[in-house]
Amino acid sequence: MLNLSKLEFVALDISGKNYLSWILDAEIHLAAKGLDVTITQGNEASSQDKTKDMIFLRHHLNEGLKIKYLIVKDPLELWTDLKGRYDHLKATVLPRARYNWMHLWFQDFKTVTKNNSIVFRITS
Repeated sequence: MLNLSKLEFVALDISGKNYLSWILDAEIHLAAKGLDVTITQGNEASSQDKTKDMIFLRHHLNEGLKIKYLIVKDPLELWTDLKGRYDHLKATVLPRARYNWMHLWFQDFKTVTKNNSIVFRITS
């Protein structure tokens, strides 16, 4: 089935390769919609806000993740499960990307195109 509605940002990939940017985008969009309270511990959010949040979060998940978390109805539970599944990337991917960024020298590349492709690979 085709997803006909427009995504505000890229859906979370099942491999988690875009988790760090996805979680930041999700937090920003939820805060802008006034729904960020639904993903905090001990929240007093209404069931309507929780439902809006679940629709938004599920809309921005890969189809495989949607199936895996099919029975999860609470946005805090989904948020916590995804964090448990992918949060380790902050300790593994982020330091490597920072190291690569700090040791990237323009003069190490024969062409600007090669430099740009490496820069884009590090930042993504």
